[in-house]
Amino acid sequence: MTPQQRMLSVCFLLVSVTCRTYGSGVVQPFKGLGYYVRSNCPFTLTRFTHNRVEYDITIRRGDSGLLVQVEITMNKVRTVLQNGSILVEKKSVSLPYDHTYQHIFQYGIYTRLRSSLLPLSVTWHSVPGGIDSLWVELQQELSTDMTGLCGKHNVTSNKQQLITESKLTQETCQTRDPVFVTNQVCREFFSYTMECLQVKTPFYIQLCEENIYSFENSKYVHCAFFKEIALHCGNKSYVWQKWRAITKCAEPTCPGDLVYKEEGNAFIPSCSNPNPSFSSQAITSTCVCPKGKVLDDHAEDFRCVSVPSCPCVFSGRTYLTGDRRNTKCQACICDGGGWNCSENSCLGRCDIEGQFVTTFDGKKYVVPGKCTYVASQGLNWTINVGFSGKHASIQTVVLQIFQEMYTFTRSMVKFEDQEITELHQSDHALVFWQSSMYVEVHTSFGMKIQVQVSPEIQLYITPPGKHTGTISGLCGNNNKDTTDDFTSSSGIIENSPEPFALSWSVGRCTPNIPPTCINTDNEIFADEKCSVLNNPAGIFAKCHGYIPTDQFHTACILRTCNCGTNLVQCLCVALGNYAKACASLGVELGDWRKATNCSLTCEKNQEFSYNVRACNHTCRSLSAPDPRCGQEDAPVEGCGCPEGTHLNQGQICTPKTECVCLHHGGITPPGPVVIDGRQNGKVCVHCSEYPVNTAQKTCDSLSKPLVASVTCESGCYCPHDQYEDHHGNCVSRDNCTCVYSGKVFRAGETVKTNCKKCVCGQGQWDCTDEPCPGTCQVYGNGHYQTFDAKWYRFGGHCQYTLVEDYCRSQNGTFSLRVESVPCCDEALTCSRSIILDLQVITLILNDMRVTKQIQKGWTLQQDPLYTIHTVGLYIIISVPSKGLTLIWDKHTRITVELHPDWRNRVCGLCGNFDSNELNDLQISGSAVVSSPMAFGNSWKAATPPCTDVTTEIFPCERNSYCSAWAQRRCMILKGGTFKDCHLKVDPEPYYHACVQESCSCEFEGKFLGFCTAVAAYAEACSDQDVCIDWRTPDMCRKF
Repeated sequence: MTPQQRMLSVCFLLVSVTCRTYGSGVVQPFKGLGYYVRSNCPFTLTRFTHNRVEYDITIRRGDSGLLVQVEITMNKVRTVLQNGSILVEKKSVSLPYDHTYQHIFQYGIYTRLRSSLLPLSVTWHSVPGGIDSLWVELQQELSTDMTGLCGKHNVTSNKQQLITESKLTQETCQTRDPVFVTNQVCREFFSYTMECLQVKTPFYIQLCEENIYSFENSKYVHCAFFKEIALHCGNKSYVWQKWRAITKCAEPTCPGDLVYKEEGNAFIPSCSNPNPSFSSQAITSTCVCPKGKVLDDHAEDFRCVSVPSCPCVFSGRTYLTGDRRNTKCQACICDGGGWNCSENSCLGRCDIEGQFVTTFDGKKYVVPGKCTYVASQGLNWTINVGFSGKHASIQTVVLQIFQEMYTFTRSMVKFEDQEITELHQSDHALVFWQSSMYVEVHTSFGMKIQVQVSPEIQLYITPPGKHTGTISGLCGNNNKDTTDDFTSSSGIIENSPEPFALSWSVGRCTPNIPPTCINTDNEIFADEKCSVLNNPAGIFAKCHGYIPTDQFHTACILRTCNCGTNLVQCLCVALGNYAKACASLGVELGDWRKATNCSLTCEKNQEFSYNVRACNHTCRSLSAPDPRCGQEDAPVEGCGCPEGTHLNQGQICTPKTECVCLHHGGITPPGPVVIDGRQNGKVCVHCSEYPVNTAQKTCDSLSKPLVASVTCESGCYCPHDQYEDHHGNCVSRDNCTCVYSGKVFRAGETVKTNCKKCVCGQGQWDCTDEPCPGTCQVYGNGHYQTFDAKWYRFGGHCQYTLVEDYCRSQNGTFSLRVESVPCCDEALTCSRSIILDLQVITLILNDMRVTKQIQKGWTLQQDPLYTIHTVGLYIIISVPSKGLTLIWDKHTRITVELHPDWRNRVCGLCGNFDSNELNDLQISGSAVVSSPMAFGNSWKAATPPCTDVTTEIFPCERNSYCSAWAQRRCMILKGGTFKDCHLKVDPEPYYHACVQESCSCEFEGKFLGFCTAVAAYAEACSDQDVCIDWRTPDMCRKF
């Protein structure tokens, strides 16, 4: 079979059929000549059932001949057109209107209703007093079993039989026989149509005279008829050019600055999208802006402006071109409808808030165990964090700078053995209390550290700006590339956070932090209280446009749920983390603690503030210049002294005259190191007799920092210059083993992963890079993973750009758009419609097959532009010339693969493919990063028009009673079936997506969503060479 034959075997040419009714009663059925019905009775225009979904369109004309009522019922959703209004389920709606099953929008001078369930649309033209033309368009195969005036596409029906069978009984209505009287306007008009109508001209003259009879004074009745005939003859015919002059039918009047165009783009170029993509099918009679201008769609008066004069919108506010909008880290200027923004001037910051870690480059994950970890290390410094053995909270932070050791706990901050009650300064670091809650460290080489010590310990690290490339640990490497943030201590990039975090553990570490809620009562409390973060009218709303709340909300629920007894404290800490992130960008929320019942009480006579500064606010600062005054970092909250008073040694705010002088403390050096005895080739260490540092005695330790303090654990260890490998043997450094994804490798063995070839040597991995293709996927009810591996949720029901290379330029070459197709349960997505626009040809994937639209003048070549293959459950479309591959499971799951050459050259819901997930959620035409909802709305296709998503309620939030079933089923991802994959691919994001997808009590959606979610994880495992045979006859069978 040739490539063309293979392609055509699964690719069908898109064929549509149309039924029209216009004038005072003309009906043009799907097949055959038109006919005339003079009646004010209700009629079924067309009715059919497809895939268990009923469609019913009925019409009724008034005494004026115009349609005065149209009822469109799709899957039991009833839409009525009456008296110039559109009512959906008896409620008046405005345009554009979007429902899960249908979209209603302006289409040139017409209004169009488009079904989301099937390729079917209804279009009409409203005039004073009713509707003068209406047509129904659908794919040919859908019209095989129909009733109504439109008949069937493959049968020329008896007209009188159609009228009789389509009439809906009503005693007060009348149906009369057509009457035609010679009409001069009809005769003259059809004298110009001989070239296109030829022998059919007499028939159309009679139809014209039947249409006009008794409606001679109704311009809408006869103009609608003449326009339809002119359209039939085509835009190259003489009658098309002259029909308005012949019939004296005036052009429609357009609102505002818009002007009428007989043939133009159905969707007006606007400030939001000055260059909307459209096909030949989108050409119609329309109102457009004068040449060189676009519609200001942010105003309501149909004003046309030049593109450079377009305003911008951010977080619900409109800015004029030239207006500036600045944050602490970035300056933006409105330029012709888009934002031009400076590079982010703020250094990356690592946050460790309980078990939740955000790396310097912005990657978020959860540590697996309550252990001690290397948070970050550089050339001359190391920061370790030690977790409590009881709860997933930090117990200690240890900072080593050169040979200086600082320890931070909830009860005390120490330098070596000396407590720091106010500040400590050395050649390498300044350590001081900024407030009652925060201690800050500023080093001589530019690193800044904030340690929150109350009510829980949390750590914030800003790395030195010139040390990029020498930093490692839980916080990543600070190179603005999130794809390598999971570089283990041995130098290989892990795919899952668990083996990565464990590689940076100090000593033995067991994964023992619950990944989900384990207390139902706590979960109910957390769900209710943490929702304040998402409230669009709440205290945190001011920051929503700057920092998405989704991951903070998830962390709030999990942290509060597994807190123990002091739920309120855990809740307030979690809410405070979002407030701190906002404050770091200069976004002031106001008194959020009071609004959320999280107020703090200060000891003695101190006062609470959201921006406490220790500069010149202590008695000590009066005796010499205060070194704290020149230090800048993110604002911190806590208790401090009121203006005009100073904090004394007893932590009391006193007047200046009552202050006393303070003195520095001393330093205690470390003791001697002694080793004695040998047994079975190892050295025996007795810590009670001679403390010795035993932390550097394994192959694992070679990739971890040296610890200056004595860490002693009695036992037997390998002798000098030998190390214990991962099998328990003492070996030389050159023979040390390495670990990747839980598997042990000998020295010299290689691993290929993440487009890198890595060789094990001296207990560490030496990796070389190769160009890496990008992969993006979407499935279910809006679960996305970008090219840069960022996960987010967006459940919009419009058509959206998944990926394209236009990116504010008209010179693109491809665009891939997607739209959700709902199940019978309107809240769920059962499949996706996909449009791949390759300029000369458009491929449409829906209803489990591929159809195509070819631009006029283009034909299939010997070497086709694309190939289509069916492989198992999937359809695979490959476009070799563009380095693009599309994989579709015929339902909701789509995977897009791009050649490495596309790096940083694409945009859309799949992100920008620049290896930095931190900037993936950039709104269309801008460098502004926003929330998933604002980001998703910005990539809404300009055509057809569709409303923004304003609230998202995902299945588990709507069907909470189904969550137990979903969690139980989805545990397959964390159980034994997939255990071989857990250390190679993190199951957590796939598990959460699975629960959301399975959280339906509607049979079809429940199992389709579950199977799709599990298949997504299984394929990710397969990509890492872990093949799992998980399908069974009872669960997601293959066929």
